Amino acid sequence: MLDQALQEKLNDRIQHGLYRKLNVYEDKIDFCSNDYLGFSKILSSENAQHIYIQNGATGSRLISGNSFLAEQTEQLIADFHGKESALIFNSGYSANLGLLSCLAQKGDTYIVDEYIHASIMDGAKLSYANKYKFKHNNVVDLEKKLATAQGKKFVVVESIYSMDGDEAPLEAIVNVCEKYQAYLIVDEAHATGLYGPKGEGIVAANNLQDKVYAIIYTFGKALGLHGAAIVCNQTLKEYLINFSRPFIYTTALPPSIYIQLQKAYQLLPQVDRIILFDLIYYFKQQLSQTTFKFIESQSQIQGLIVGNSKQAHELSNYLLQKGIYAKAIVSPTVAIGSERLRICLHMFNTKTDIDLLVQEINNFTK
Repeated sequence: MLDQALQEKLNDRIQHGLYRKLNVYEDKIDFCSNDYLGFSKILSSENAQHIYIQNGATGSRLISGNSFLAEQTEQLIADFHGKESALIFNSGYSANLGLLSCLAQKGDTYIVDEYIHASIMDGAKLSYANKYKFKHNNVVDLEKKLATAQGKKFVVVESIYSMDGDEAPLEAIVNVCEKYQAYLIVDEAHATGLYGPKGEGIVAANNLQDKVYAIIYTFGKALGLHGAAIVCNQTLKEYLINFSRPFIYTTALPPSIYIQLQKAYQLLPQVDRIILFDLIYYFKQQLSQTTFKFIESQSQIQGLIVGNSKQAHELSNYLLQKGIYAKAIVSPTVAIGSERLRICLHMFNTKTDIDLLVQEINNFTK
């Protein structure tokens, strides 16, 4: 009976074009992954001293999984991003879940951008705090919510939004947070490595480190690795070690990840990010050749609005046949009516790749 009920729900997904499945596409032109700098292809766990390291952490950080290597890596990350401390989690999802679920208490208030990542919404839901959304990137609406919020106030935004690719007006958000004595939390998942003189992210690029309470930097995007760090003050770090369940009860990352992270952070200042932003500019120049509507974005994430799930999947599948991998994004990840082809640009893409992509999008519409 249970399997029948589950299958009925799956059939409903299939009928409405919302069914998800796992696929492997290793031989296609990549306009899909978050590997914006191509680091996943160049990083190695080998270190210069050829020091032996064990494969597994053998336990959580509070049991047997802590090490000088882990603590050294956290301090390197904190220093790089201009904050006092950092705490590494096994993924961006667990970092957001771990932070939001334990930070605000009953009677406090979370106010999050309506387009915020699911991990932040899930973390807020697990807390006992009040929860509200403000209209996307709308500082006026944010202020309205802050004016009536109770208890300690926490505002949570992304610096670059994962689906639309647009940038949060951080300076304006900082100003309104200061006005209402709210604590600002910024998820820099899709800005890490790409913005700022050394790839520190948008918060550091705007010298806002002292005005943002906590910042989440994810390693699974431009750094091409795995895990994430909450960068904050020492008090918050110690609080999370004591109260963040995803941190307390998870086996720590393997030591090889810390070595790779240190190598990635050493490489970031050497990256010529202008190459990527030149490609973004070139791609946007080609948009006039398509009949679809594109979401306004200056970042590496570009969205082509298709308007329904069926056509989004059809376009994605058509491009696969032409050797191009760009992912269809449908409800509930995005709102009904805003189904899209999400196009991610990378330093390893070429203008020839982009020309082919635009040409095949046009061919699909004919």
